[in-house]
Amino acid sequence: MKPSNTRRDFMKTASLATAGATMLSPFSIPGAYAAGSDIIKIALIGCGGRGTGATFQAFGTGHNIKLVAMADAFKDRLEDSYSKFLKKFGKEKVDVPEERKFTGFDAYKHAIKEADVVIIATPPGFRPDHFEEAIRQNKQVFMEKPVATDATGIRKVLAVAEKAKAKKLNVVVGLQRRYQDNYLETVKRIHDGAIGDIVGGQVFWNGGGVWVRERQPGQTEMEYQMRNWYYFNWLCGDHIVEQHVHNIDVANWVKGSYPVKAEGTGGRMVRTGKDHGEIFDHHTVLFTYDDGTVIHSECRHFPGSHNRVDESFQGTKGRCFMHAGNHGMLWDSKGNELYKHNGENNPNPYQKEHDELFGAIVKGEYKFADAEHAAKSTMTAIMGRYATYSGKVINWEEALNSEVNLKPEQLSWDAQPKVLPGKDGYYPHAVPGKTKVI
Repeated sequence: MKPSNTRRDFMKTASLATAGATMLSPFSIPGAYAAGSDIIKIALIGCGGRGTGATFQAFGTGHNIKLVAMADAFKDRLEDSYSKFLKKFGKEKVDVPEERKFTGFDAYKHAIKEADVVIIATPPGFRPDHFEEAIRQNKQVFMEKPVATDATGIRKVLAVAEKAKAKKLNVVVGLQRRYQDNYLETVKRIHDGAIGDIVGGQVFWNGGGVWVRERQPGQTEMEYQMRNWYYFNWLCGDHIVEQHVHNIDVANWVKGSYPVKAEGTGGRMVRTGKDHGEIFDHHTVLFTYDDGTVIHSECRHFPGSHNRVDESFQGTKGRCFMHAGNHGMLWDSKGNELYKHNGENNPNPYQKEHDELFGAIVKGEYKFADAEHAAKSTMTAIMGRYATYSGKVINWEEALNSEVNLKPEQLSWDAQPKVLPGKDGYYPHAVPGKTKVI
């Protein structure tokens, strides 16, 4: 895989994956429906907040959907999610008896076999394996972003994405800006040449941070890290990967290619406690593309500071601004307004992802192949992390070919993750200029 796709190649691939849908009968798509039934059976893998929300959105499509299996590492999390579904939809739509509630590290394998469509919303470090199993079992997939936390996982996702294409299995990934009206309309105009060739840009996710889950008495190290997964790279990838991937993906989408190198800085300034694991609280990266375009990427978690989550780009004939809160604007080089989105996104993009996926399944269409671009944008974010952790300039090829595997050697409750706390209870973290990442 090379990052230097031309815009023409990029758009050709995208059109083949979306607009050029293959029409099939529903029963000719592997796993589209259970034999002889018009009910679409779904399995939820990962029963936290995002997985629960995604399943609500699947039900929100209005199609004949039934939840038939659930899987999570933790029984309490599964039961909390199950109770919410049961209260809202009842047993007619939520047919998950005890024998189809699976817990533990291999729970996903059992849940996947029960369904036609699999929702994968486990922590990112597990997604390559869960995606691989879903496609092996010929299932349609909705998978949350990011799709991996290291290059080893990315290579697996890219290989499985090719298998999904060969099997004509729809795969939608939760980079919902690609399903959001203001982004779709604005990016279309950019690709049509409204502001010329893109020569620069800035993408931001600056916020106050997310939840923290404190260590509880009696927890093994494995359980603690999985409960507090956001702060460990084998599970999360750091917030440049888990969160900022949205904005980085927009940059790649607008450019129609992927960067060839990254350089930047980052560290831990305000989020330095024992429960903050090993991740940084700020990253600033310059991504350089093969035509020399430099995109400034910035993300931080500083409580009480100014927040900013948006994307801006400069072209040879003008500039643009986009924001998840319905903004999409274009200006020419003199500042004259060329386009302004009407301020509406109907339906909500989180809902639209599922509307599109289940709509394609019901119609018997092979239409969505999101895994490849999601993997490449996740790899872009990982390359950015490599740059900030090391303080070095990191190029695409060496980043993608890295053999550093963050995943523990064994997955069990008494197994030890690779990063452990010191005697003082604090975890080691990267030091730019000293840490090796490749």
